[in-house]
Amino acid sequence: QVQLVESGGGLVQAGGSLRLSCAASGRTFSNYKMAWFRQAPGKEREFVAAIHWSSGNTYYVDSVKGRFTISRDTARNTVYLQMDSLQLEDTAVYFCAAARAASVVRNTPRMYDYWGQGTQVTVSS
Repeated sequence: QVQLVESGGGLVQAGGSLRLSCAASGRTFSNYKMAWFRQAPGKEREFVAAIHWSSGNTYYVDSVKGRFTISRDTARNTVYLQMDSLQLEDTAVYFCAAARAASVVRNTPRMYDYWGQGTQVTVSS
């Protein structure tokens, strides 16, 4: 059974940094892409970043390019999201997700098969 467990959320001031982790288990992910989505209150779930487990290819939504970095540690079966220069509008629940796919370019919530429980990120002024 696939499990994705996020950690690392919290409260941070604008301009600060956080690193989220997603521990993945239950199968091999060599043909999968892993992603981070986020959902703010009253808004739809939004794609943030994706990485292909084997190739390491990455893709980002424009609003986080240059500020966020997605990476993976295949030995630890863990995906990370390093978030720098955080802004008030980054406040949301962040979810880790996995999908069997070769391309990291197209990303909608419906494409993803497995989800974590989410971790809250709050950016204060």
